[in-house]
Amino acid sequence: MRIGIADTTFARIDMAKFAIDIIKKNSNAKIERYTVPGFKDLPVACKKLIEENKCDIVIALGMAGKMPIDKQCAHEASLGLQQAQLMANKHVLEVFVHMDEAKREKDLYQIAKNRSEKHSLNALALLKGRSELSRYAGMGRRQGKEDEGPMKVQQ
Repeated sequence: MRIGIADTTFARIDMAKFAIDIIKKNSNAKIERYTVPGFKDLPVACKKLIEENKCDIVIALGMAGKMPIDKQCAHEASLGLQQAQLMANKHVLEVFVHMDEAKREKDLYQIAKNRSEKHSLNALALLKGRSELSRYAGMGRRQGKEDEGPMKVQQ
């Protein structure tokens, strides 16, 4: 089993470290890391990890700034990651953190750590099979923050 980790030098937190630590604690998977300048470079890095490094799944880690152009670039990168998934017919888990998700750097760090770790566990689950996450469907699970839980609808 091979897991690709694509990350960027633009990010202000080494999110790949969190992902790698969780994967190593929970599996014997071989990890292939590919670091690029920014998140618009992630789609080709992910595609190369799948095609050239024979990764079974890839985790794409990126951090968007606070400015409108940063959000636009994140959206463009997201579209590229979706296209890479479809072209390779393999999952690429997008793990983006936006600088305006928290006011304090300490809180942003925790969001990045939580999101990176939880998506790494999701990647391991997806490698076990398509129904591995089914038991969590509709449970309001969140990556980056505390889980919301399922809705409590009055009947």
